[in-house]
Parts: sequence; C-alpha cells; structure tokens
Amino acid sequence: MSAPPTGVAARLVSAAEAFMAGPEPSYPGFVLLAARHGAVVAHEARGWAVCHGGGEPVPMARDTVFDIASLSKLFTATVAVRLAERGALALDAPVWRGVTARALLTHTGGLPAVIDLGPYPDRAARLAAIDALPLTTPGRRVYSDLGFIVLGEVLQRVAGKPLDALVAELVTGPLGMADTRYGPVDPGRVAATEDQPWTGRGMLRGQVHDENAYHLGGVAGHAGLFSTARDLAVFGQAVLDEDWAGAMRREGLGWQRNEPAWMGALASPTALGHTGFTGTSLVADPATGVLLVLLTNRVHPTRARGTDSAYRRAVAGELAAAIGTQGA
Repeated sequence: MSAPPTGVAARLVSAAEAFMAGPEPSYPGFVLLAARHGAVVAHEARGWAVCHGGGEPVPMARDTVFDIASLSKLFTATVAVRLAERGALALDAPVWRGVTARALLTHTGGLPAVIDLGPYPDRAARLAAIDALPLTTPGRRVYSDLGFIVLGEVLQRVAGKPLDALVAELVTGPLGMADTRYGPVDPGRVAATEDQPWTGRGMLRGQVHDENAYHLGGVAGHAGLFSTARDLAVFGQAVLDEDWAGAMRREGLGWQRNEPAWMGALASPTALGHTGFTGTSLVADPATGVLLVLLTNRVHPTRARGTDSAYRRAVAGELAAAIGTQGA
C-alpha cells in the first residue's frame, strides 16, 4: 500500500473526503489529480466506485474510469478547432440554419438548453426535432446541449467521419489517451452512475448516463465520453500548451471561463474549465500553470445528491491556498 499523502495532496484529500460524510453524502467516492507547470502534486482516490445496487462494493482507484458527461463538449470543441486549423472548417461561416460554428461553440447559436429526445422513434427523427426548433435572439448566450449535438453533426458532415473517429484521430490518439472513449465501455474499471428503474436501464455502469446521448446511440457532441483523471490531466495540460491548441486557449472556445461558482478560488480571468453533470470537473489556468481534475460519481445512486458545487469549490480553494495562487 502506498503511504498516506502529505502536504498539498493531504489538504486536497481532506477537503474532498468531507463531502463523503453524513447521512446524505455528496458522492460515494472521488479521484483527484492536481498539477502545476506540468508537475503532479496530487493524484489520489478515495471511497467507492460502486456501492449501491447489490453485490460487493468496488473501491475507487486512481485509474477508475468515469462517465465525464459534459466534459465531452471540450473534445467536440477541440475537434472543431483542429479542423479549422486544417482549413476544413470556417468557424465564422454559417454551418447550420445560418448559425456559425463559433456561435455553437460559445452557446450563442439560439438553441434552447435541452429537449427530451426520447419520445422520437429514431436518430433521424431526433435530429429533425432539434432542427425544427425555433431559434432565440442571435448572440444571446444560452448554455445548450442541443447546440453541441448540432456541432457534432456538423463536424461529421464536414470531415466525412463519425464523431468518435474524429475525437480519436485528432485528440485522444495524438495525446496517448488510451482510457478515453465513447461508451459503452467494459464496466470492470468504471464508476457507476445512476440507478434508473424508470428507464428500464437499472444501475448504469459503462453505459452513458445522459439520456439524450443514450438516445443518439452513445456518441454525441455534448456527452458520451468516458475517461480517467490521468487522461484528462494530459488533455488539460495539452490545452495549456499554446502550440497544441492556441486558438482554443486564447478564445475559450467550448470552455467556461472565470466561473467562481464552481472554480472557487481558482477562478480568474485566465482560468478555463468545465463541469459534468455526473460530478466531474476540469480547470486549467495558463497564467498560473495550475491544473485540477476532480472526478466524482455524485449521481450514484441518485442525481439528487451533490447538486451544489460546494465540493468543487472546497478542493479548488485548498489547492489555491496551498500553492499560493489564491487571488492571482
């Protein structure tokens, strides 16, 4: 067994463990990875990857695979930027109903946040339902899963390849992210998400949690990817590298910027990040060199727990204080 963490790692673990306590914990377990200037200062796992639904509990491990939910949007955005850099996609040209790829990337394309695609009979009908939606005022920001679903379809059309193949070719392959892929995946290393008796899917483990991603076959622009803390740290560090994804970093395409509501003390005008509904998050700041990946299974066994980002802010606050970036 490895020795207990000390220093920064111990502070981060303590902050995250606090949200596993009490009769209704925010999550059963977590994996965190923190780094600065490319050097890992903490990579720890605690709690349970699976502890509901019968059977033997499965402890969380540093290489546990998570359904990363909306962190998938960052990979869709990266594909868009890489295609634009190759001249295959013009970010400021209309790509769908007069809407540009840049507008879809920045949630200003006029689509609502979400609709339920379940009632439609097949993939074609589901995409047609999105296509028929009225658009709101152009330029108004509305965080939209639907916009990224459309963007994923646009990228497939432009490149002539499925989205999962594009992500593998342009992102996960070049970065050596062997544990990052769309589901379904082998459940053996996967943290369980929600028990869904009302859908007939039961306890989800290795199947995508997001309902609309599921209805679209598991591969969609807004959700569907599974990954590990290490892989996401590799991805985050690559984005901090100006040479690899400079346009994405400078313009924040697809990323959230300076979000104290969940970044806590790591929020700054230069901080980039994203969260996932299942309890995942990634924040990276090129100004300070800080990177924090926090993966939890907060929807296991119900999405009613961990709905506040207090746990994200707490861990971020400890990291900021420990390495002297608070208020930077």
